[in-house]
Amino acid sequence: MLDNPIWSALTTEQAHLAMRHGDAARFPPAITTLAGVRDDEALRALARSLSDGELVGVFADGTLALPRALSEIDGAPLLQMIHEGPTPERSSDIDVLSPRDVPSMVALAERTRPGPFGPRTVELGTFLGVRDGEGRLLAMAGQRLRLPGMIEISVVCTDPAHAGRGLAARLMSEQLARIHHAGASAFLHVRADNARAIALYERLGFRPRRRFRYVVLRRADQA
Repeated sequence: MLDNPIWSALTTEQAHLAMRHGDAARFPPAITTLAGVRDDEALRALARSLSDGELVGVFADGTLALPRALSEIDGAPLLQMIHEGPTPERSSDIDVLSPRDVPSMVALAERTRPGPFGPRTVELGTFLGVRDGEGRLLAMAGQRLRLPGMIEISVVCTDPAHAGRGLAARLMSEQLARIHHAGASAFLHVRADNARAIALYERLGFRPRRRFRYVVLRRADQA
């Protein structure tokens, strides 16, 4: 299932969120722009599900055989990692974020660009945050894709003005403790060229599993 994680999530644990079009499925755009397909043939179905000019992001093994209705406009190398380390201790000084925190979460995501983030992304799972003494959100880490027995940690980001304080490590450790307490295993995706983040995740017990390419697609034509 980890070989096609978005499709797997949208056809199992998160099927209730799926906008399904044959062998293609995507999340509601306000939650995230991620989409999954069973195979390259299903890209035609994905194109038919999009409005003209609408963007969607997929994970690819390599070069996609795109139908004429889709064009690739951006991409990045991704590394998938799975957690095999010990379970961290729970922390008592980390906040659970809620829909009322969405404006500050969106603002932090816009400053740090951790990946697709929208006004309803918080609905995907538990989001944790660290605030300063005045209540400003300094860092956050959330849960995104859910597979049977597995939960993805995602949207790990820290305000650049507060980097180097170990905030991401604290949030990641608490997410790992919560996921393991729920009887699940943790995995994540990180840009393959983000050496600093990868080093942190390895210290926390993650190991590389495989590589993908994150591809942003746009519908440009009639399918």
